[in-house]
Amino acid sequence: MTEQQKIHPAVDVEAPATTAPLVPPGSATSEKGSPIQQRPPQRTIPVVQTRPPKKRSCCCKCICWTISLIVLLLIILGATVGILYLVFRPKLPNYSIDSLRISDLRLNFDMTLYARFDVKITANNPNKKIGIYYEQGGRLSVWYKNSNLCQGSLPKFYQGHQNVTKLDVVLTGQTESGNTLMSALQEQQQTGQIPLDLKVVAPVAIKLGRLKMRKVRILGDCNLVVDSLSANNIISIKASNCKFRLKL
Repeated sequence: MTEQQKIHPAVDVEAPATTAPLVPPGSATSEKGSPIQQRPPQRTIPVVQTRPPKKRSCCCKCICWTISLIVLLLIILGATVGILYLVFRPKLPNYSIDSLRISDLRLNFDMTLYARFDVKITANNPNKKIGIYYEQGGRLSVWYKNSNLCQGSLPKFYQGHQNVTKLDVVLTGQTESGNTLMSALQEQQQTGQIPLDLKVVAPVAIKLGRLKMRKVRILGDCNLVVDSLSANNIISIKASNCKFRLKL
């Protein structure tokens, strides 16, 4: 029997070995065979809005509440004042100088000028529903230019509504440089017109119905022109201009 020969295919040793193309997973290849890299899908990150601190919010609320409360109190106060004004119709009291008498006006041995004036004043309260308490500490003074000749205390009393009260006030005082001041007064007396200034400071308390309010001050300034400064004589008041105002 003839022995059958087995034919094996020839293997080319020099032929390069076929290897799988180096393409990373998840990428495609182009027509030329070059790999095309595909980017992985990107995740969108949601934007988280940060809230302002709670401390600032509480502080703003506190400021708003405070301002609102102040505005409300001012509105209530204004409404109350307006109602009181409409109900009581307050008016300033009127004052007038009825007479001025010089009891004494002389030079002392120490060259000071001594003066004693007797002043009669009329106080008129025109209010229908308001009473006035004249408290202690009221003052009345007489001035010649910048020199205070004399001063005295106003009495303490209560003046009812629509009331007229007569006051007798005694003023005394001593002034330095009396010789110079006396010469100026005598020279002015020759003209028959001597300007004097009466200043009033009166602390008062207003009574609204049964309610007594806080103290205020009535300030007055009366510009007088008299004909003489002779002692023990009633002086004629030629002109009088008085202004009064209320000071809280």
